[in-house]
Amino acid sequence: MATSFFRAIVAKMGTSHEIEKPLSDWATAHFGAGAHVQALKRLSGGASQETWAFDVVTPDAAHALILRRAPGGVAAARSSEAVSLATEAALLAATASSGVRVPEVLFVSAPGSALGEAFVMRRVAGETLGRKILRDDEFTVARTRLTRDCGEALAGIHAVPIEGLPDLPRSLGEDQIAKYEAIYRAFDLPRPVFELAFAWLKANAPAPARPVLVHGDFRLGNLIVDAGGLGAVLDWELAHTGDPREDIAWLCVNSWRFGQSERRVGGFGDLPELLEAYAAAGGARFTPAEIDWWEILGSLKWGVMCMIMYSAYKTGADPSVERAAIGRRVSENEIDLINLFEGLGRHA
Repeated sequence: MATSFFRAIVAKMGTSHEIEKPLSDWATAHFGAGAHVQALKRLSGGASQETWAFDVVTPDAAHALILRRAPGGVAAARSSEAVSLATEAALLAATASSGVRVPEVLFVSAPGSALGEAFVMRRVAGETLGRKILRDDEFTVARTRLTRDCGEALAGIHAVPIEGLPDLPRSLGEDQIAKYEAIYRAFDLPRPVFELAFAWLKANAPAPARPVLVHGDFRLGNLIVDAGGLGAVLDWELAHTGDPREDIAWLCVNSWRFGQSERRVGGFGDLPELLEAYAAAGGARFTPAEIDWWEILGSLKWGVMCMIMYSAYKTGADPSVERAAIGRRVSENEIDLINLFEGLGRHA
């Protein structure tokens, strides 16, 4: 299933030649006569969608923009629960109304149009690479503010009324255990640490919280950070309704600390500060101990995802070195899980 998905993505990615004209036509319609597209460039980020940076230049100004587009402009059948680009655009608008820092959406292109399924948003200045954010002097001040900024952003996301949103997948903790255990079992490669994690999670599942809008991939790499702190929240394709603790814990998973493991929150902050900022901004009041179960689930999920990545490389569905490298990180998740089990109840 994962193999066919990666093969379809690799085969269908578009080219600048096929999108430049429809993009220019839109720019003229939106910004007026004399507007033209320049500096169109495919960005490396994004494994399942095309992401392009470009400028629209008018007689009065230059507008820095981003095109997010289905591969080849045509959405393929997905093996995952990723939402459509139109839904992503709607979520950006809804969360912006809730005060969350997100890029402004200017245009949504319908499937079957000349541009294909896509949307255009304003480009937000800043950095997304976790290692640079955590180490470079440019972000010294930002690192002191990111914990608070992330707590406030998560509270805003979780406060969006789900009744007014497009249909979203619903995924609570026990749903995710079932999903990832089925994927894991299909590999028929037993791993004792993963076996322990699945058994422990099922035996210790907490009562579910009231379902909210969940970003689904809230972490460094999907956040734009500038010198002053959080600039924007990106990559909403895994959004769903679920438990708010999922988003909080995903930010804490050790793989997303990029070597700064001593700081539980993304490598830059401490969990009590994040939870306090979250509650002060209107979120529920959780304790660090309540996040433990979800962080164990997050580390296990990422371990299974790494197995999927290697399978895509091994079968030739996606022969990139990146897939092979990520596949080798399964063992890192096993170490993370052991450390989490040993530290239960002692996290801060």
